[in-house]
Amino acid sequence: MIETVFKTEDLPVADRVDAWREKLSRIHAPVDLVCRPGSDFRTQQRVVRLGSALVWPSVWSPQTVRRTPRLIGRSDPEMLHLSLIIKGSVGFRMGGPDALYGPYELRTNDSSRPYEILMGPRGEVVDAVSVDVPRARLPLSSDDLDRVIGRRMTGQEGVGALLAAFLTTLVDNAHSYTAADAPRLETVLLDLLAAVFANGLDAMDRLPAESRRRTLTLRIQAFIRDHLHDPGLTPTAIAAAHHISTNHLHRLFQDRETTVSGWIRQLRLERAREQLADPARSDVPVHLVAVRAGFEHHPVFTRAFRSAYGMSPRDYRRRALLQETGTDRQTTVDSASTRRRPLPGG
Repeated sequence: MIETVFKTEDLPVADRVDAWREKLSRIHAPVDLVCRPGSDFRTQQRVVRLGSALVWPSVWSPQTVRRTPRLIGRSDPEMLHLSLIIKGSVGFRMGGPDALYGPYELRTNDSSRPYEILMGPRGEVVDAVSVDVPRARLPLSSDDLDRVIGRRMTGQEGVGALLAAFLTTLVDNAHSYTAADAPRLETVLLDLLAAVFANGLDAMDRLPAESRRRTLTLRIQAFIRDHLHDPGLTPTAIAAAHHISTNHLHRLFQDRETTVSGWIRQLRLERAREQLADPARSDVPVHLVAVRAGFEHHPVFTRAFRSAYGMSPRDYRRRALLQETGTDRQTTVDSASTRRRPLPGG
């Protein structure tokens, strides 16, 4: 995955504001930038390109970003911007009353309209993950987008939480993706953006059927991960929770190499494996690890674990803890690269 990094700290103090203004103007649209007189201006940004979309985590010292009618008249690339605020607060005005956004709220703006963004109005540093995407890439009408851009939305529940989880996971693991992953990731991002905007309009039915299908699949996958501990997590219960038939649920999983029940089992085994390998949980009995992962019957868990990882849960924990302390000579004497290999099933 192609990722670029920008830090004002790498530049002379006198050049920082201009360099950051130019960077923002290339990503979204030409803007004016104002910082507090005498302030220690610092900004960091990483940019991950997913086709036509840019995802960029950033850290901002207090500053103001403005897009004015003059700048719009000079150039309008018709870009939409969404920011997930992770830490700090952001003031915003765009043709309506002033608003203040806090952690895990979603703030949006449009390059075609004047706006003013106050990063850290209380003097605090702001962490955010932002997305810029051409307006034409979203499967919603121009009128619909005009009505929803600028509205306050949440990243703590519903499709907003799905988008927030996708963005934070993407930027935390950007190094593990390749350029071949970009088209798939772009599709997921555009689906989630469109779903967030359509949900804000209470108009999910206006999305293309394929986009709705992919978004529903993501919601179901998130639901399954959140309820792995529940032994009553069955295809029937999952379908009922999402108001679909079990046949519909199974069709959503047709492109996977396993069934719904098989995928649940894989996730539970992986969760148990992670807990068994965690030194901080070494005093948790194996049977309790199994229960927390969603296995009701310990013998069933043991058989499934041995089939998946080639050893019993107890042996796996013993080996993992030995590797953690560096005393497993069989797995540590070969080479540094051998030591970095994941354990079976990792």
